[in-house]
Amino acid sequence: MQDRAGIPRAARVVVKIGSSSLTARDGRLNLPRLYSLVEVLADRRDAGQEVVLVSSGAIAAGIAPLGLPVRPQDLATAQATASVGQGILMARYTEAFAEHGRRVGQVLLTAEDLIRRQHYRNAQRALERLLALGVVPIVNENDTVATDEIRFGDNDRLAALVAHLVRADVLVLLTDVDGLYDGPPSRPGTRRVPEVRGPEDLENIEVTGRGTAIGTGGMVTKLEAASIATSAGVPVVLTAADNAAQALAGEPVGTWFAPTGRRKSTRRLWLAHAARTNGRLVLDDGAVHAITHGKRSLLAAGIVDVEGDFEPGDPVELATTGGVVMARGIVGHSAAEVAQMRGKTTAELRLEDGSRHPRAVVHRDDLVIVRRY
Repeated sequence: MQDRAGIPRAARVVVKIGSSSLTARDGRLNLPRLYSLVEVLADRRDAGQEVVLVSSGAIAAGIAPLGLPVRPQDLATAQATASVGQGILMARYTEAFAEHGRRVGQVLLTAEDLIRRQHYRNAQRALERLLALGVVPIVNENDTVATDEIRFGDNDRLAALVAHLVRADVLVLLTDVDGLYDGPPSRPGTRRVPEVRGPEDLENIEVTGRGTAIGTGGMVTKLEAASIATSAGVPVVLTAADNAAQALAGEPVGTWFAPTGRRKSTRRLWLAHAARTNGRLVLDDGAVHAITHGKRSLLAAGIVDVEGDFEPGDPVELATTGGVVMARGIVGHSAAEVAQMRGKTTAELRLEDGSRHPRAVVHRDDLVIVRRY
């Protein structure tokens, strides 16, 4: 899909709405907004379009019932608030969709679930089956059991990963502003950016990262989500929640982000954009060239320095000696092991441990290039 005109004909769409768009000033759920969104989505479903809704709001929904003055800052209270609020949020969605003869299904995920092979397949199978049964899946992050997952902008990234997971034709991000602006929307003279065709269109855009008191994200996380989705071939529309109907009708509201890449494995997509790295491996020029141009695995001989504390299976950055991060990968050894191995050839390692085929530090199947160098 190369332009908005294709949105009404899309077979499958993912729509994400944030906490700030679902919450009234008193901290309670904005039920008129929720019911309005459900009406739009039910209409699209009646028109034959499959819809997946990624909805924030569990923590926001639990604030008022627990008598909290503001969004909790400590993890334990945030988890408890999400536990109370998630049930309230789903009850409201169930009631609203039922008025249109539609059933909903709750799917709680974290971004990390989408790289573990079995978890990924389970999530994909569940979502596909729900859609086949005519159910509207409502996806949220599993805040109740999250540790560091309750963090800045997770549901934006999660929505992009879900759009890729279900092979959606378009991702619609609904927020509390009506699109991307070339500066703070409150500043006189700023203008809405109607279309973004590539990273070069964002070079002169002034973006702030802070979200609202209720929501956790900001425009930065929306742009991150757009980058994740478009790099995997999924176009994105970013607009205000009140513009949901117009956006899904293909009208020129908000900002359209054109696809910039092809579909790729969800594992690689997560690794490139959403994974939190636990360390960095600094490589010599030969290793950098072998990885970026030769599609080779990273061997110990090309490593000149090891930074951070990581274990086998952790994501790490791969950088040049000048500090440029040009790839990310899943490491096969601990930081301590890599520190002992670095700079040694395969033959030297074979003599040391007796292994006929010493494992690569990062296998090429677990590598993704983030910058050509």
